[in-house]
Amino acid sequence: MENPVQFVQWLRSVAPYIHAFRGKIFVVAFPGELVMAGALPVLAHDLSLLHALGIKVVIVHGSRPQVQEQLALRNVQARFQNGVRITDAAALECAKEAAGELRLDIEAAFSQGLPNTPMAHSAIRIISGNFVTARPVGIIGGIDHEHTGLVRKVAFEAIHPILNAGGLVLLSPLGFSPTGEIFNLTMEDVALSAAVALRADKLIFITETPMMTDQGGAEIHELSIHLARAMIAEGVLPADQSFYLDHATKACNGGVPRAHIVPFALDGSALLELFTHDGVGTMVSTQNLESLREATIEDVGGILQLIEPLEADGTLVKRGRELLEREISYFSVIEHDGVIFGCAALYPFPEEKMAEMACLSVNPDVQAQGDGERLLAHIEHRARAAGFKRLFVLTTRTAHWFLKRGFVNATVDHLPRDRQRIYNWQRKSLVLIKNL
Repeated sequence: MENPVQFVQWLRSVAPYIHAFRGKIFVVAFPGELVMAGALPVLAHDLSLLHALGIKVVIVHGSRPQVQEQLALRNVQARFQNGVRITDAAALECAKEAAGELRLDIEAAFSQGLPNTPMAHSAIRIISGNFVTARPVGIIGGIDHEHTGLVRKVAFEAIHPILNAGGLVLLSPLGFSPTGEIFNLTMEDVALSAAVALRADKLIFITETPMMTDQGGAEIHELSIHLARAMIAEGVLPADQSFYLDHATKACNGGVPRAHIVPFALDGSALLELFTHDGVGTMVSTQNLESLREATIEDVGGILQLIEPLEADGTLVKRGRELLEREISYFSVIEHDGVIFGCAALYPFPEEKMAEMACLSVNPDVQAQGDGERLLAHIEHRARAAGFKRLFVLTTRTAHWFLKRGFVNATVDHLPRDRQRIYNWQRKSLVLIKNL
């Protein structure tokens, strides 16, 4: 291990996600292209890690290229209508053949257990069955889609006990009618229906598509339902990305809090999406995940985790938990998806109409993204609203940052009298003041 300190810091940084995800249900769907690209073993490793962390995983696989391959072997021409496969008897046989082979490949991938591999000691049981009830698409525009179907129901009451017993559930893009007919479904429809029926916490599409970008080429990491609908309506996305986004949006409308669209081209993309601040894909959410707000007593643990490294290296003055709990009303925080990524405090000195901004801290993983400026602007707004005329900071290492943002050098004599009395002459902090 070349950098054990960095490893420990990373492991600590993912702890909040581990706590938040334990016991939750994730529906993870991937296309047949992922298997053809040889990425199934790596995905199995990553999903087994999620399982080991206490996450309940339902897997949905696609089979489009495998069906095409089977059709080509049989010299059968594929037929589509508006992008939807028309599944005749021959195509249905191909779909069944492809689903059977993929099921065996997936089960084999999760049965690995060689020492010194990510699957060592995993002993994962993966269960599949007739969990999906389907109905025919029917006749659209005068064309009979034959054995092409839509999900009617997912047997959530049968799946929950399997998940609670520690098993993984595997769903194929095939459904069954009460009369015993078999219908060819889309992976996206099965995944969406399963996530809604199971009241999953996340629906994750591991896709063959690249990272979603806007018209200016900027990567899109988060979308509200409303923005996602607008992008679909504008028709600015490629058809395959729009198809995934449409199903992600429908999942959120159906009660799934988060839906993710993650390219599989990047190794470990599922883990990077789930356990890093910005992720590597696009997340659709029912609400704005990031908020800048006043801190509450529940935020003490998150603030301590954020500032302790800066206290250890002397950047910040050390605060104990009890002091932080007493002073929590002075703090503001930036929270993203339940994790504190930035904080700052405003201490009032009303007699001199001055206030001190202290403990400005932003998680190193997300620095240079403007969170420091947002916290500063928020603190300045709080100070003005309270009637203060000047804002000051004491700093030993970040004077240049504040000078660039309108602060000027001052001396201890310019501080409020009460603050002068507790000035730490050993630290010799620089005094910077800004007129509000």
